[in-house]
Amino acid sequence: MEAKKVVLAYSGGLDTSVIVKWLIETYGCEVVCFAADVGQEEELVGLEEKAQKTGASKCYIEDMKEDFARDYVFQAIKANAIYENRYLLGTSLARPAIAKKLIEIALREGADAVCHGATGKGNDQVRFEMAFKALAPDLTIIAPWRIWDLNSRSLLFDYAEKHGIPVPVTKDKPYSMDRNLLHISFEGGILEDPYREPDESMFVLTTCPEKAPDKPEYIEIQFEKGIPVAINGEKLSPASLMKKLNAIAGKHGVGRIDIVENRLVGIKSRGVYETPAGTVLITAHRDLESITLDRDTQHLKDRLSCEYATLVYNGLWFTRRREALDAFINTTQENVTGTVRVKLYKGNCIVVGRKSPVTLYNPEIATFNAGSLYNQKDASGFMNIFGLQIQVEALMKKDRKK
Repeated sequence: MEAKKVVLAYSGGLDTSVIVKWLIETYGCEVVCFAADVGQEEELVGLEEKAQKTGASKCYIEDMKEDFARDYVFQAIKANAIYENRYLLGTSLARPAIAKKLIEIALREGADAVCHGATGKGNDQVRFEMAFKALAPDLTIIAPWRIWDLNSRSLLFDYAEKHGIPVPVTKDKPYSMDRNLLHISFEGGILEDPYREPDESMFVLTTCPEKAPDKPEYIEIQFEKGIPVAINGEKLSPASLMKKLNAIAGKHGVGRIDIVENRLVGIKSRGVYETPAGTVLITAHRDLESITLDRDTQHLKDRLSCEYATLVYNGLWFTRRREALDAFINTTQENVTGTVRVKLYKGNCIVVGRKSPVTLYNPEIATFNAGSLYNQKDASGFMNIFGLQIQVEALMKKDRKK
């Protein structure tokens, strides 16, 4: 395989730092690095200089925080997308956003290949490459982890040391971190023992629940057509809202999970995640739907939420199936407008109130007191019809025993 100009999805971490030099040595090609700012904060400091010192001809750093929050995170919130009922898809949603911008740069640069640093065991290889195939099917895809002989973290450390490549982790603390506006994930290294409790020093976004404030904090999240638009009455852009809510909820220890998930490739993987803002938003959003969606639409949407989460997790963002699901989801959100009040306390996010100008909740019907809109006597005929098949089966069974 030949490659003259390669655009690399670059983070400045151990893997991609090594990959820059490896691509140049292996293919004799020009390497253009691309880093998407999706909320990594200080991780982006000095990245351009580092990439060029390692051998890259240039390094693009694109601010994608608003795009990421608006077009990916908030769409997943509208879908109530949670993989295996626990994982809020922080990494899964970032990869298609990054891949789309990387392809734009590759086409602009006239590159003939694109490259990522995902391993051959993980999900990210699928997420990157399915996006590449959908958006630029003619470009060559280079996946170093599937072809090189640097098949362990220790060998990567040795390679980096040999070539004078600075890396942000050490052999003594080799777990992998991935950060964006939605979450921080921790995997590998010392976390590969699923019985070992994570070190408290590892966490970045969340306070240990035991050390969180002893007084609960109440906040209000305002939604318009399923989209979070304000905190406590303050209108904010998508990225600003996420950042502020991360700080508020993180202070109270909200959003930590420690799970073993099922990867697409068939491997069980232990991951520790901090997702404070996402936890609050998806909890509040689903609760607002309880008073703004009719029962049958809500039940169908709940079933499709699992389908949506699995699709995103498996890297199929740029597919007709996702577009079709989004069309349904967006239709259901037309009336998901209102305010949800939540209490944050010691790692818990508890909904304590909800209201909407288009609510379907009618206290005159719901009340235990007498009301004119619902006659309880009407339920007798319904009970007879609804329970008919159950009653018939029981009677037939009884007759056969005689």
